[in-house]
Amino acid sequence: MTEIRPRRSVLSMPGSNPRALEKARELPADVVMIDIEDAVAPEAKEAARAAVAAAVRGGAFGRREVVVRINALDTRWGEDDLAAIAHAAPDAILVPKVNGPDALVAVGSRLRGLGAPARTRVWAMIESPLAILEIGAIASGARDVDTRLSCLVLGPNDLAKASRVRLGVPGRPALLPWLMSAVAAARAYEIDIIDGIYNAFRDEAGFRAECEQGRDCGFDGKMLIHPSQIAAANAVFGPSEAETEEARAILAAFALPENQGRGAIPFRDRMVERLHAEEARRVLAMVDAIATRQA
Repeated sequence: MTEIRPRRSVLSMPGSNPRALEKARELPADVVMIDIEDAVAPEAKEAARAAVAAAVRGGAFGRREVVVRINALDTRWGEDDLAAIAHAAPDAILVPKVNGPDALVAVGSRLRGLGAPARTRVWAMIESPLAILEIGAIASGARDVDTRLSCLVLGPNDLAKASRVRLGVPGRPALLPWLMSAVAAARAYEIDIIDGIYNAFRDEAGFRAECEQGRDCGFDGKMLIHPSQIAAANAVFGPSEAETEEARAILAAFALPENQGRGAIPFRDRMVERLHAEEARRVLAMVDAIATRQA
């Protein structure tokens, strides 16, 4: 089983706001995503880059994963962003506007040339129709160790704008085929995938419903734009008490002497197979990883 890392809540914080970065060190988000792309005005990007690099080097984020979203490499800030943030060594660098695998190859090559530590991974933003058409090829970059790809992140606002899809419809019916294509690609290449933001951050019921939809679709977590969204995301994307209890019970049932060597066994009101036992192990590994992060 690959390493389990809780990514239930990915809180986006503007890199130009020192107070927000300081507060992020105390919030119960699994991932702090420091943004020096969309959240920072052009005239403030260079100062934000320096401040974010210093904040990442300074640490004190505890067990939270720290990810920095840089500007695209084809902008006038991108190359300098990549160099500064690579030397700061966050857990991951989030690359925006990835439209195909070549972008990841280029980033991987630059990171290698910059001497970035192997622990710094690459996340890719999926936010265009072309990215959806190329999603399998993009995700396949995870098989190339030089790309460092470990996670995809959906950008529904940019995706909707580029494709003229109307957001705001409950259930996101127009986006759903694309969301599922992205999930399938992530699972095919064994990487995580994060659902995009919910714009109406004061709409608690709507946000929770979209989290539940994302979890049912197979996403590992959700990008957030406000700390008030953390608790709901953590609850929805983490194993529930019922799921945890059932996972333990399934493994206990397979461990019984009479079930040794059997591929399928009766369990409560249904049949379960060895694949259900593997999923139970994944659930319990996630429970342990969350407990470790909260300790």
